[in-house]
Amino acid sequence: MGNIRPSFIKIRALRLLDIYPDKFTNDFDENKTLVSEFTDVDNKRMRNWIAGYITRYKQRRVD
Repeated sequence: MGNIRPSFIKIRALRLLDIYPDKFTNDFDENKTLVSEFTDVDNKRMRNWIAGYITRYKQRRVD
């Protein structure tokens, strides 16, 4: 079973991937810093949620 993430996390993550398609990678720590740089998210948990969703999304698309 996978994680079920709220729609606002998915919407923000996919919007970031649309705007910056070649910036994000499969590395969670790198994505975490990019999310902090490109957004105004001040909550650490939300930043990690978005970065985690982007990381998993990129891993699924590469395979």
